[in-house]
Amino acid sequence: MSDTRNPPLNQPTAILGLAAGAVLISFSSVFVKVSGVGPVSAGFYRMLFGALALVVVALLLRERLQIGVRTLLWAMAAGLMFAADLSVWHRSIEGVGPGLATVLGNFQVFVMIAAGALFLGERVTWRTLSAVILAIFGLLLLVGPGWGHLSDEWRSGVLLGLATALFYAAYMMILRRMQHARRNPSPIWSMTVMAAVCALLLGLEIPLSEETFAIPDRASFLYLLAYGVLCQALGWYLISRNIPRATLTITGITILLQPALSFGWDILLFARPTTFLDLTGALLTLTAIYIGVTR
Repeated sequence: MSDTRNPPLNQPTAILGLAAGAVLISFSSVFVKVSGVGPVSAGFYRMLFGALALVVVALLLRERLQIGVRTLLWAMAAGLMFAADLSVWHRSIEGVGPGLATVLGNFQVFVMIAAGALFLGERVTWRTLSAVILAIFGLLLLVGPGWGHLSDEWRSGVLLGLATALFYAAYMMILRRMQHARRNPSPIWSMTVMAAVCALLLGLEIPLSEETFAIPDRASFLYLLAYGVLCQALGWYLISRNIPRATLTITGITILLQPALSFGWDILLFARPTTFLDLTGALLTLTAIYIGVTR
């Protein structure tokens, strides 16, 4: 007799849901690039439109607004970290382009591995060490050649991309802690609160960054709307809903579509100059990220 509480893993619907979410999120850096607004403003509208879309989803699914004080505080902390993540990641996109900025941001896997080893006593295996070494080697191939001859903006973009990994890892660890601390609240409402807090913080940063809330034209509005609704709300909803329904290996492979496709969109849509060393470095780095994720 089958256990309906534990449905079979790796059903086609779950894999397709994960893949669809990863594909949607892979367009995030593309929408930032073409939005026509500053990096902080792009983050603000992503989270604002994403929060509004999540409210609609919660109402359609008749999710109860049940969030305890502890979960609310964790959601606010997650919003703070994600606001910092978006702020530096969008600036990294301006410096090095959508593809490399996304690959650098996915180094959060190794930050989380280091945090687990240092603070949680998690064992570091040879598999983990090989992933870290492979990632460093791939990174050197991506950014090492010609480092001294490239512009300051490009070098800053690389450093900001690595800073993205730090903030994103902190955000993911807070989400993990929030899941353990909650008492059956709605995950959709929790993510809505996080998105609202993030939008508020980015909104406060806009005047400090000498940007404005103005959206230049209709095309810019549609790009920002798609960024918030498709990438932030729908993309992450599909991934969070289907992760428990797939094995870790399948999850790692499908989620890896996100940085891989982002790198591909940069080449196809923005004619990113790409050498054999770039492709080799990207392949090695993505392989290392996969090993780290499936750890």
